[in-house]
Parts: sequence; structure tokens; C-alpha cells
Amino acid sequence: MYDYLIVGSGLFGCVLAHEIKKHGKSCLIIERRNHVGGNLYCEEKEGIHIHKYGAHIFHTSNKIVWNYVNQFVEFNNYINSPVANYKGELYNLPFNMNTFYKLWGNVTPKEAEKKINAQRTVIHGEPKNLEEQAISLVGTDIYMKLIKEYTEKQWGRSCKELPAFIIKRLPVRYTFDNNYFNDRYQGIPVGGYNKLIYALLDGIEVHTGVDYNIYRNEYKNMAPMIIYTGPIDSYYNYQLGNLEYRSLAFKTERFEEVNHQGVAVMNYTAWDVPYTRSIEHKHFEFGKQPVTYVTKEYSTEWVPGEEAYYPVNDMKNSQLYARYRTLAEKERNVLFGGRLAEYTYYDMDEVIEQVLSLVNKIL
Repeated sequence: MYDYLIVGSGLFGCVLAHEIKKHGKSCLIIERRNHVGGNLYCEEKEGIHIHKYGAHIFHTSNKIVWNYVNQFVEFNNYINSPVANYKGELYNLPFNMNTFYKLWGNVTPKEAEKKINAQRTVIHGEPKNLEEQAISLVGTDIYMKLIKEYTEKQWGRSCKELPAFIIKRLPVRYTFDNNYFNDRYQGIPVGGYNKLIYALLDGIEVHTGVDYNIYRNEYKNMAPMIIYTGPIDSYYNYQLGNLEYRSLAFKTERFEEVNHQGVAVMNYTAWDVPYTRSIEHKHFEFGKQPVTYVTKEYSTEWVPGEEAYYPVNDMKNSQLYARYRTLAEKERNVLFGGRLAEYTYYDMDEVIEQVLSLVNKIL
């Protein structure tokens, strides 16, 4: 018997397991995949740590969270500065004075702001969808070249069908600053994310290759309290229907080059390129290896059995999740946490904040 059974070894489950052990309690983690770490998991090839499930850049303004992760692993000083490729034209992200100069030749913030404000006026009243929201924030030129087709590839839907809130945080800067995030702290674990995960799981028993929803009868009585981090609809055997997600497919290529694209993350913002972005992994850790690995990331419609990445938080799915949440609240010895169980996208620092808050309640 254990004090806690944790279903899932993503960041939520690993941080929680560490805190449970630190408080003198016992726990068992079971993990459906054949490895721990969830989507943070990295594969090492020729000294390069490949982000197997897409690029992850840790960033936070919460000093408590920053100090928390740094007790397990050193972080480097990587700054996320992606580049957008629109039909061979390259633009700096986030949208800043470098972007505006390339688009319009503007050299002062006043010129750029005047240009954007003039284009924003085509939207009247509260934006009703993502397209109107984007134009209301950055105008028509940036929307058409750098947002519209990229977003439609990413979500598999017209921007007119997507809710406005998806891009309410769209960063726009009237400075020559290519740092994508505004957060005070940012970086990549030196040696890759596996070092963070293994440090969190030091002394924790983990069973991999175990799907709780298949082997529930064998595990459900191993602890008086279960923390479930998998898809909430799967937990209830989809009895109310399937929640919708977007999924991702990856194609990784090896190149006999020191440097292939010159940046870790390049977004392809036009339909003429079928993938949404390419990731050159070595740049996350300033690698100097004689070879390089580049992953092309394709956004796909999710079907049961595939990995679920991004919840489709439209009205239909939000209402369905609320019904599942009502079922979850009736559980006596099961707590639901994390992006899949809560049908919400979380940044990594938000996951840690959430777990530390939960620990204060249950331990």
C-alpha cells in the first residue's frame, strides 16, 4: 500500500511525487508511455537533446518557481527568439520594431504605432472571433502574413470559427526586442529536461507502460488517494462523449551540418509549407556538434489513441468538459490535475504553481 497513487509522470505528477516524498509520505507513479517525463521527455542523439514532443522553453516571472526548478538542475540563458517564415520572407517574433521595419520600413515606434492603429480601426465593437481579435490587436498586414494561415494550420479551422480569447495575449512591442517572453526568468535545463525529471523522481517508484484506464482494477486499491493527470473523458470511458483536441506529428531529420536554420524555432506562416514550424534542437543548448537534428512539426486533428496536445476550448467542448468536471467533483478519493485532466493548456511554471498549491491542501 502507498499513501498516494499518481497517474501520469508528466511535470505535474513528477513535482507532486517529489513533494509527497519530501513530506514523508509514500507514492507510486504509473505511466502509460514507456518513459517518464510526459511531453518534456528528450531523446539524446550525438550529444543533442531532441525535444521529442515539441519545443519546451521554461519561462516564469515567479521567483519561487524559478528557485524551485533550479534546485534540481542548472538552467542556461537561452532566450526564445523565433523567426517567422512567410513564403521565404523572414520576420522577427514577437511583433516588434524589427518586424515593423521589415514590413513597412518604419524606423520609429511612433510610425509603427500609427500604421497599426490605422489598420485596427476596421474592427468595430467587441471582436467576435479570432480573426477580428487579431486585427484589433495588430492590424490587417500582420494578421494576413504572420497569423492567419499559421493559426489555421495549427487549429485546422478558419480563424473566423475560432474564439477570440485564443490570442488575447498576443505580444506587440514598440522596441527592437526579439525576446518572445516578457518573463523575468527563462532558460533550458543544462543537459536537457530529462535531468530535471530524473531529479524530481529520485527515490520514487514508477511503473511505465501501464494505462490506468485499462488496469484500473489492479491499481485503484493500492492507495487511499489517487491523483489522476490523464484525459478526464478517458477516465470516464467517454460516457458523455469525446472532448476534442489538436494533435501533433513530428518528422526529425539529421543533417551533416553544424548549423541548418540559424535559430531554434522557425514558424512557417503560409499554407505553402504544410508544417507549422521547424525546431533545430541544438540551439536550445548552444550546441557545437558537427551534425544537427531538425524536427518539422505538423498540426493534426486528434483521434482517440493519438497523443492529445491542445484542447479545443470552444463553447461545445467547454460545456462538455463542465459536465465531466461535475462527475469529477463527486469522486471521494480521486483528484484531477494537469492539462489533460482539466482540459486546459498550462505553461510549465503554471503547472508547478498548481502542484505546490495542491500540496498545501493535501499534505
